[in-house]
Amino acid sequence: MKIQVKVITNAKNNSIEEKDEILIVRVTKVPEKGKANEAVIKLLAKHFKVAKSEVKIVRGLTGRNKVVEID
Repeated sequence: MKIQVKVITNAKNNSIEEKDEILIVRVTKVPEKGKANEAVIKLLAKHFKVAKSEVKIVRGLTGRNKVVEID
């Protein structure tokens, strides 16, 4: 399943909300050296109750808008 995700970094809390078929993921990590991407993967894995290895960022590694694939 592929999901469109908008990431907001440096947030106060980690959270996920759905708006217009796009998941808005807020993470407390900074976008340096992949830290924010790791936090997004961890948060999405917990939300969908799958292993972290089953969540992959397909498109948008360096941007806010991403496409994530969940096996």
